[in-house]
Amino acid sequence: MKTCLIRNIKSLVQVEPVNENRRFLKGPEMQLLPTIEHAWLMTEGEKIHSFGPMDRCPERADQVVEADGQMLFPSWVDSHTHLVFAASRESEFVDRIRGLSYQEIAAKGGGILNSAKKLQQTPEEVLFEQAWERLQEVRKLGTGAIEIKSGYGLTEAAELKILRVIRRLKEVSDIPIRASFLGAHALPATYKNDRAAYVRLLIEQILPQVADENLADYMDVFCEKNFFSVEETDQLLAAGLRYGLKPKIHTNQFNSMGGIQMAVRHGAVSVDHLEVINEEEIQCLKESETIPTLLPTAPFFLNDHYPPARQMIDAGLGVALASDYNPGTTPSGRMAFVVALACIKLRMTPEEAINAATLNGAYALEWGYQMGSIGRGKLANLFLTRSIPSIGYLPYAFGSDLIDRVMIRGKWG
Repeated sequence: MKTCLIRNIKSLVQVEPVNENRRFLKGPEMQLLPTIEHAWLMTEGEKIHSFGPMDRCPERADQVVEADGQMLFPSWVDSHTHLVFAASRESEFVDRIRGLSYQEIAAKGGGILNSAKKLQQTPEEVLFEQAWERLQEVRKLGTGAIEIKSGYGLTEAAELKILRVIRRLKEVSDIPIRASFLGAHALPATYKNDRAAYVRLLIEQILPQVADENLADYMDVFCEKNFFSVEETDQLLAAGLRYGLKPKIHTNQFNSMGGIQMAVRHGAVSVDHLEVINEEEIQCLKESETIPTLLPTAPFFLNDHYPPARQMIDAGLGVALASDYNPGTTPSGRMAFVVALACIKLRMTPEEAINAATLNGAYALEWGYQMGSIGRGKLANLFLTRSIPSIGYLPYAFGSDLIDRVMIRGKWG
């Protein structure tokens, strides 16, 4: 296998101790961002082979890259996106400027239902081409692993169409991808007077096909007022588990209503959003293995309140950060901006935010032992910054494109 030596690295960031994998980071641990100054790193094939300080740098490799003044990071791990969608929703952006709330836009047929209508009319090949372009865009922005949800179909045919697009992306992309089935993203207009019938459709008709075609890794539900209740979410998650789909749910975006406790009882991998959270819910998460995933670009775009990350971390919780890339509330997959916003609005330190967007994000996709940090044998998904003075400069200069080169599976591109 061919080797690549990156040498004279100013700072090698997020390194693993020798023969040890860092676990999911919580509380004060999130401040720890191990770094080697004036370093080198060697890849072999698609994995990290070795690394260390320059006074022990190897002399030869098949390819040598000089990184004078540059920092080397593990790629971002974006653990929550809706990358497959048919059309943008800038008209709703203008509606919000004029004073309409997210819920008011949804009530008049906008929001998720608007996206679903457009997606139902879009051929699979077109959806694939659009999603492929978005995937290549976020790759260039430093994302090296990603989760993608369905949820903009809301019919049997359309939900399966999205999941098949995600499967095709998995097959052709060098970026590792997880798929989540989010048929319970909103209630279709045709079922507004019979919620139970739509839940039955998801459980009895769509889920068996998702499982039979092996189309998803996770089961997701939007557990929120005016979307799906805690009781409905409970039913859906239990059904998903019967088909081997672990839970990852949207909850506490606008209201605290018991979704976190219910998800923890099901052993959810993560609970995502959490713009609203109380002490009881924080304690529930502390006593569980469920990962709180924060999506600060959604409240930024909606001009809404932000999740209380400082309170959560100070209470001993660990958090992950993700982009929530979608056409309605976060039309961007730029993880560097997510990290900056976490520092600016969530009062996370640069070290905490970088940990949340790399290693903790990897654990939110059950990939913590394969990516999210720089360790021997881990996937060589990395990015080199431009010449920058410090780690803190990355979120500080939020308007600058500071990523110079991206490596995925040991190859630059």
